[in-house]
Amino acid sequence: MNKIVTISREFGSGGREIGKRLSDKLNLTYYDKEIITEISKETGLSEEYIINISEKGIYPIAFNFGRSFASFGNLQSNQTEILVKQQEVLKKIAEKGNCIIVGRGADITLKDYNTMNIFVYSDMKSKINRCKTKAVEGENLSEKELEKKIIQVDKNRKDFHNLISNLEWGNKNNYNLCINTSGLEIKDIIPSLAEYIETWFRRKK
Repeated sequence: MNKIVTISREFGSGGREIGKRLSDKLNLTYYDKEIITEISKETGLSEEYIINISEKGIYPIAFNFGRSFASFGNLQSNQTEILVKQQEVLKKIAEKGNCIIVGRGADITLKDYNTMNIFVYSDMKSKINRCKTKAVEGENLSEKELEKKIIQVDKNRKDFHNLISNLEWGNKNNYNLCINTSGLEIKDIIPSLAEYIETWFRRKK
C-alpha cells in the first residue's frame, strides 16, 4: 500500500520540520515548496505570485462547496489556472505514492487517495519562540509583530481551506492525528510519531 501523509499546520507550530524529519525517518518523498516550483514551470508564472494566490487569501468571498476550481467564474484567470494546476500537481504526486505533503490543502484534494492526515498546532508562546529561532538573517520582528503575522497567516490558511472544503480547518474530527507541539523539541517526537504512522498504515491494509 502506498503511504501518503498530509500535514496541515498552524504557522510556527513546526509542521514543516515534522514533515521533513518524518520523510527522512520513513523514507518518504517530501513535498512542500517543490509543489510551487512545479506549478511555476507549468504555468510560466513566478513562484512569488503563485504563493500570493495559493497561500495569502486572495480568494472570492462567496462560492459553492464541492465544486472544482475551474467552475469558479468569479476568480481571475490566473487565479483559476493556479488553483486548478495545484490540484493536478497534487494528484500526480499522489499517484506516485509514498510521500509526505505539507500544506496546499492536500488533505482535501487527495481525499480519495487513502491519505493519513495530520494537523499540527501549538500555543502562541511556542509559535513565537519557534519563529524567532527560524527567522531569516536580518528579520528582527518584535513578539507583538510575530504574533500578528502568525494570526494573519493562519487566517489565510483557514480561508484557503474554506475555499476548497466545507470541513473546518483545525477541527480534530477532520484529521487522523492532531499534534500539539507546545514546548516540545520536534526531533524528540519523531521516533514515536513515525511508529504511529507505520501502525496506522498497517491497520489500513
